[in-house]
Amino acid sequence: MRAEIQIPSILKIGGGSFAEAATLLVRLKCKRPLIVTDPFLMKGELPERLRQQMQDAGLSSGIFHETVADPTTAVVDAGVRVFVEGGHDSLVSLGGGSPIDTAKAIGMLAANGGRVRDYKVPNPIPTAGPTHVAIPTTAGTGSEVTRFTVITDVDSGEKMLIAGSALVPTAAVVDYELSLTMPPRLTADTGTDSLTHAIEAYISRRANAFTDAFALTAMKTIWRELPTSFRDPGNLKAREAMMLAATQAGIAFSNASVALVHGMSRPLGAHFHIPHGLSNAMLLPAVTKFSTEAAMSRYAECARTMGIARADDSDGNAVAEMIDALYERNAELQVPSPKQFGIDEERYIALIPTMAAQALASGSPQNNPRIPTVEEIEMIYSQVWQG
Repeated sequence: MRAEIQIPSILKIGGGSFAEAATLLVRLKCKRPLIVTDPFLMKGELPERLRQQMQDAGLSSGIFHETVADPTTAVVDAGVRVFVEGGHDSLVSLGGGSPIDTAKAIGMLAANGGRVRDYKVPNPIPTAGPTHVAIPTTAGTGSEVTRFTVITDVDSGEKMLIAGSALVPTAAVVDYELSLTMPPRLTADTGTDSLTHAIEAYISRRANAFTDAFALTAMKTIWRELPTSFRDPGNLKAREAMMLAATQAGIAFSNASVALVHGMSRPLGAHFHIPHGLSNAMLLPAVTKFSTEAAMSRYAECARTMGIARADDSDGNAVAEMIDALYERNAELQVPSPKQFGIDEERYIALIPTMAAQALASGSPQNNPRIPTVEEIEMIYSQVWQG
């Protein structure tokens, strides 16, 4: 199939590349960048190190640190005000997917005006935003290389998917050393998010030869290295491998799209504030089991690539082994079910029809090999309740 590939124009990758961020901004002719980060990182030294880099390079910068775990329209609006009133000409996002997604939306509204909802999929984004340099500190979302952002509407509670080439960051700085302080739970959740990106990109109806290469490489690395990163946070080899694989998985899904897991994950996060990677992990085994009959050979190739199945296993056996392995990996990474997470059962059951409708409306399930009905999505939500 034909494919149009969109990635940042510059990728700086490797340990120590964070120290080159200000030099990169100068190359991109930025003069007054706004750093977008979160309250947790503000307690540490990283934002100040970045600000000092910029000052030493002759740049004048500001910091917006009011981002939240699930970016909201209210936070984006506040960021736009800071950007405009401060006379900023560029954005530097520093953190996990939330600061990066927030910065994308800030740039979008700064260039186009209106409300975030105006650009919800399938609505277009007419004008590209200001220069945006993304610096991830977690090995997970891949947002530093993608054309997506997900913003929660504070009025409706809906997690809105926004997509378009205008959202692809201008450049990304991928330095695994920034991920060394990630705690085990965050390591597991963001790593499983990356694994889901890779698998869904490979089985997506929009997959292509370019994205396949990135998806297969990423899933092989993540499956091998995530347990080590989870158990041994200081393992530099595993951390470096996971950081690169997260970016590779981001390139894959940005250009092939995610599918049913992500479509169902967003409502779980919106209604119950489950971290995005964790909600993906809750859903991945059950959704895979539902989907495999429509793409046996593709899922079997995933199983062989990850080392779950042998090269001479039949497709059917490879897929069965993969489903079992996904459930076992969740147990190893201590992934709770929605029930174990502490969600009220009555509220969860009552919201299943709403969540199913929102999942289907997001468009992601239409990329799935087996396109579900709203009733089948409801069934999967019921299945994962107890894990």
